[in-house]
Amino acid sequence: MTTPVVLSSQLAVNPLDAHSLLAAFGVLGVGAVMFAETGLLIGFFLPGDSLLFTAGLLCTGTGEHGVRLSLGPLLAAAAFGALAGAQCGYLIGRRAGGALLARSRSARLHEGAKRAEELLARYGQAKAIVLARFVPVVRTVLNPLAGALDVPVRVFTVWQVVGGLVWSVGLSLAGYALGSSIPGVDRYLLPLVALIVVVSLIPLAAELYRNRRQAGAKEARG
Repeated sequence: MTTPVVLSSQLAVNPLDAHSLLAAFGVLGVGAVMFAETGLLIGFFLPGDSLLFTAGLLCTGTGEHGVRLSLGPLLAAAAFGALAGAQCGYLIGRRAGGALLARSRSARLHEGAKRAEELLARYGQAKAIVLARFVPVVRTVLNPLAGALDVPVRVFTVWQVVGGLVWSVGLSLAGYALGSSIPGVDRYLLPLVALIVVVSLIPLAAELYRNRRQAGAKEARG
């Protein structure tokens, strides 16, 4: 039976705050957020990167307010939510096409859709599916968009699994590694979360830089 204290904390949870989500729901919350952010368009605002990193950090027992998670269940929940969510989003896109996105009035969501289309056009299906995992909002929109654009099921599944595991497991382990090596690191959680979001964008930035160099080299030869 849920006690009034636990029920109260769950009702008061801030969905935009990683620590609040983890304190209320633990690793089950991680799985649910990963699923919603990558599979349902309504989850585009959820804090995926910061949640994974903070959850990994709390597995070391360095978090505030006595919140401590277990690494094994965390990795399993994060991976399952990220992979199942992406596949669900893809299937929704195949069946509903762009209708769901067209009905949305969110400017941020439509901007994410535009960036997702640019990724697919610039890098091709495989690279775009992997890179999208590291870009907030884009990782929400690209999965149903891939379904609506008839990206082959096998291609999508293989590369969303690759990208999903690197993203979800990688960020969780990064938080765990940092928390294990630096005592009291949780006191600097906010700047660390900002840093990890920036770091998560490095694969995309590197790919953009490489493609621009290649385009510049072709123009010079031409």
